[in-house]
Amino acid sequence: MKIKNGNINYVEFKAKDIKSIKAFYTASFGWSFTDYGPEYTAFSESGLEGGFEQSDAPVGQGALVVLYHENLESIKNQIIQAGGIVVQDIFAFPGGKRFHFTDPAGNELAVWSDQ
Repeated sequence: MKIKNGNINYVEFKAKDIKSIKAFYTASFGWSFTDYGPEYTAFSESGLEGGFEQSDAPVGQGALVVLYHENLESIKNQIIQAGGIVVQDIFAFPGGKRFHFTDPAGNELAVWSDQ
């Protein structure tokens, strides 16, 4: 299935202990995990793909919703023009690039691209 621009594609959570969070979701729901270094694991077999980032920061909003767009610069400019605020500029990660923004209500989301 082709990923479409603007669709919710991924959801990301924070966790203090990656090993224990993987054990919990595997035992509870049968999710599968793929590690990307010691501080990140992606999950599948859950109905929607997502991941856990190791962090000692308090969990504020819970989940980070990640949208997809093939052209990050273009969508970033559209978000700014529509009143969104970029809170983390474009950065690379294993598998692509992304940036984070807040909407006018203060919700933080991210947009990623594999291009």
